[in-house]
Amino acid sequence: MEKIFEKLLELGNDVFLNDKMKYHTSFKIGGPVKYFVIPNSVETFIKTYELLSNIMEVKVVGKCTNILPKDERMDFAVISTERLDKIDFQDKKVVVESGTALKKLCIEMMEKGLSGLERAYGIPGSVGGAVYMNAGAYGWETAENVLYVEAFDGKKILKLELDEIDFSYRSSIFKKQNQLIILRVALKISTGEKSKIKDKMLEIIKKRYSKQPLEFPSAGSVFKRPKPDFYVGSTIEKLGLKGFSIGDAQISEKHAGFIINRGNASAVDVKKLIEFIKRKVKEKYNVELETEIEIW
Repeated sequence: MEKIFEKLLELGNDVFLNDKMKYHTSFKIGGPVKYFVIPNSVETFIKTYELLSNIMEVKVVGKCTNILPKDERMDFAVISTERLDKIDFQDKKVVVESGTALKKLCIEMMEKGLSGLERAYGIPGSVGGAVYMNAGAYGWETAENVLYVEAFDGKKILKLELDEIDFSYRSSIFKKQNQLIILRVALKISTGEKSKIKDKMLEIIKKRYSKQPLEFPSAGSVFKRPKPDFYVGSTIEKLGLKGFSIGDAQISEKHAGFIINRGNASAVDVKKLIEFIKRKVKEKYNVELETEIEIW
């Protein structure tokens, strides 16, 4: 372990041993992992991934806003892209490193009078995470803006065009093939009026705060919409489950599609609550719910 630790430091990483994932996830839940590694550049990330993936299981994360790790110790390495956040504005596009926070990108675009991502404002997480799961809000999906993605397959960097990414509802080729790691994303943008862009972003963020329990730790919407006309949050509300809790894991009283951490929720609490909701929806509506969050 000491030799690996030293090599990781030599590559230019920050390295944490047996670090609890609860300190990194938006859910504030998760047990310790063997290594939590933060590279400071894309080049360091690639070298780090090559080193660790040859000797153990590796998981790559961004801002950890859509993850529920288990409570027990996890015997693998986690590499965070959180410091891969360079933004390069070009003609009618922006090339962004995968760890860049969506909120940061939206604000920089607004300041430059650039439009195209207003409805993404307030979506937690990174650009890479948004592409990975084709995140969306208010009728918009990430796929609408993607031009191409530079990805690492463990050996070389590939450039994937839009038609190769296989976007679908809350999914992409990156979710289906975990060996492909997003490094950079090119997004199409356009010029606009700064004041109008800002007004739209404020409108979106106000909607989020009024309808979502952003004051509590959570991983966002827990379930995918099983069909276009089936709204999971309102369905759970109709079942009278708003506020129902197991331990400190609670179905939000503001938006029933969210499970929140009231303070000391465990992964076991959340998983039990997820299964309870699935069972109740299946019994009443004969619909199988699928989670949107990633459960380790």
